[in-house]
Amino acid sequence: MLGRIAAVLLVSLGAGCFGTSSRPRGSEAAGQLAQQAGWQRIDIDAGAFQLVGYRRFGAPDVPSLTVYIEGDGTAWLTPTQQSSDPTPRYPQALALAILDPSPNRLYLARPCQYQPAGRLAHCDPVYWSVRRYSEEVVRAMSEAITIANGELGARRIGLVGYSGGGAIAALIAARRTDVVRLVTIAANLDHAEWTRQKDATPLGGSLNPADYVATLERVPQIHFVGEDDEVVPRVVADAYRRHFRDGARVRIVDVPDADHDCCWTKLWPTLIERYLGPDP
Repeated sequence: MLGRIAAVLLVSLGAGCFGTSSRPRGSEAAGQLAQQAGWQRIDIDAGAFQLVGYRRFGAPDVPSLTVYIEGDGTAWLTPTQQSSDPTPRYPQALALAILDPSPNRLYLARPCQYQPAGRLAHCDPVYWSVRRYSEEVVRAMSEAITIANGELGARRIGLVGYSGGGAIAALIAARRTDVVRLVTIAANLDHAEWTRQKDATPLGGSLNPADYVATLERVPQIHFVGEDDEVVPRVVADAYRRHFRDGARVRIVDVPDADHDCCWTKLWPTLIERYLGPDP
């Protein structure tokens, strides 16, 4: 089954190296991927935000849930022009979630992603720019996990975050007691270091995972970094790890043949088998 799904994904998304205009984009791409894999769309009222997710609960008797969190999406059209819609052009985290053999999986989009025009018009762009990791965003994302897990009742939560979704995953892990594993891919784990490296505007109003190591030290974690990633380079993960008293508890894995976007879906089944296993 996993091999068949992987083949569908590689055909649909170009082996994880995205970019041709003929392929489905945004909400259409997410809907097609989910439908092909037999996932169910859910819309979650998380208080401050209406969030979109997809789920596949294949084993209600298994007390664990793996949650994938989407990246920052299309936050900027150019280095100086902010997007009016943060929906990712390609649903990277959803594609990765579908490839995961864990029996119970949940995918969560970020605030304002995949929203109809009427609702998007009421989304403040600060939530995909300087406040993308704000307290209200993290609280809503954590609440969405609690709501979605209500039916399943899983006692163990594994979090997997792609890009900026990795920062959200870490911040959620820092405040929950049921998170037993934190995994990130190309993640912005220390945005203060990231903005320094990029000489970019600091993310004022955003929480920084590097400031929450006191509670994150209890969470087993592994962070995958593309060797060719120039968007979020390895130095960001290294800066995050330096905040821990015991840096050995924070495993960083350099992944050859990967940058920020490419080619994680192609590599993901092997990385799961080698480093993670099927269930948190």
